[in-house]
Amino acid sequence: MGIDLKYLLFLQGIRVSTGGAFDEFFNALSKVAVDILPFLPFIIFWSVNKKWGYRFLFTNYCADLLNGLVKLTVCAYRPWIRSDLIEPAGDSKVAATGYSFPSGHTVLATANYGTVIVAQKNKRKWLAILCGVLLFLTALSRNFLGVHTPQDVLVGFLESCLVIWIVGKVQEKISGKEKLQDGLTLAGLFSVAVFILYVTKKPYPMDYVDGKLLVDPQVMMNDMFKACGAVTGLLIGSYFDRHYIHYEVPQGSANLPLLTWIGFAIIFAWKTLFSPSMVVAPLGGHWGNFVARFIMVLFSMTVWPVVIRKECGAGK
Repeated sequence: MGIDLKYLLFLQGIRVSTGGAFDEFFNALSKVAVDILPFLPFIIFWSVNKKWGYRFLFTNYCADLLNGLVKLTVCAYRPWIRSDLIEPAGDSKVAATGYSFPSGHTVLATANYGTVIVAQKNKRKWLAILCGVLLFLTALSRNFLGVHTPQDVLVGFLESCLVIWIVGKVQEKISGKEKLQDGLTLAGLFSVAVFILYVTKKPYPMDYVDGKLLVDPQVMMNDMFKACGAVTGLLIGSYFDRHYIHYEVPQGSANLPLLTWIGFAIIFAWKTLFSPSMVVAPLGGHWGNFVARFIMVLFSMTVWPVVIRKECGAGK
């Protein structure tokens, strides 16, 4: 047995000996990483700082896209498939399906908490420290709950750190250079098409146990299609913003906080309630998820900024 699984068994022993006292806490941290944090970039974009909003958005979705590519390339099985001794906590085994490497929760937590750390390390050190602690605990939760190995978490963390650095450097280089930005938009859209072609055509392991496929690659592609749809919406939305909308945060407007939370409520409801039945069900897991996430991000980048500007009385 590898040292990674021995480490998980050590944490599992702590979990069992404490009667699962910390399970819900770590589960909550994990859920925040995938259910709440991905909405933070939109709030930043609408109501705090447009430049940093863009940085949050591109970091979040590019990291998610990169993680999908790595997952579907490596196709590593979950710890409990590698060893019958690993027993994840509670319903974690049901929620954490598919390939294991790298950890998607860690990727999203690092992309969002990490970007906050970069933005606030010299302004609000207490907030940067808090995000650092939450990032560490979220990463630890994936091991503590028994759903990821240490290398899953470490590589997920490093992936997002790399994306944070690249997005920051690119943003500095292309600031004010409209033609270069348009060229990168086209390159990004072409890359998304190539990535979709790659993940749908490459071979996958088809291992069966008792007549049941261990991991269905068709199902695992759904998250990749979500990421591709989000990046496509972001690229097209940013193009419309640069050329037609020219959104600026209406600082000081009394209506801005309410409009921000209404916008959050709309996209949260779309993601969790409406898109699964209205888009994903009729179009299927692949293109349904692509279109649903594309609509959400494009709406957030084009329609809602126009609404905010109008309701806040900002100039055209």
